[in-house]
Amino acid sequence: MEAMYALVRTGGKQYRVSKDDTILVERISADEGAQVILDDVVMLGDGDKVTIGTPRVEGAAVSATVMRQTRGPKIIIFRRKRRKNHRRTQGHRQDLTLLKINAIAEDGKSLAPKAAPKKAAAPKTETKTEAKAAPKTAAAKKTAAKAEAAPKKAPAKKAAAKKTAAKKAAAKKS
Repeated sequence: MEAMYALVRTGGKQYRVSKDDTILVERISADEGAQVILDDVVMLGDGDKVTIGTPRVEGAAVSATVMRQTRGPKIIIFRRKRRKNHRRTQGHRQDLTLLKINAIAEDGKSLAPKAAPKKAAAPKTETKTEAKAAPKTAAAKKTAAKAEAAPKKAPAKKAAAKKTAAKKAAAKKS
């Protein structure tokens, strides 16, 4: 009996995958080690039983782990028009993601992704504390505005000092 496989569509391409396969796909925005769910399954196969989607198999999903974010080889695009002295060269490297397939399920609800690290939660709390620290009264807002405006005036004075020094140097030369 053949192992279960799936035909998954991602990045405009289709990939035939089974458990423990590694595939190189168009970039998926996820951190290394994160679990992603590919739910655009076109076909499922389990031995003699084959399920073909119209256009996709409803409820089916594939779980994968991001192994590495990488880039493809450099491709040179060279355009030329004969007898016109027209040449254009352009290079390109495609962003890619290496995925390791963990599981294939006909019922995608059983493949719940693991909780993401709480690194994203920390900046949200910082913005809340900054909002609390912001002045709330009109007088406090004016004072804060003056404090912000004062450092902006200081560089202007330095620039004026440089101009006077340049004038003094010009006067000494003549």
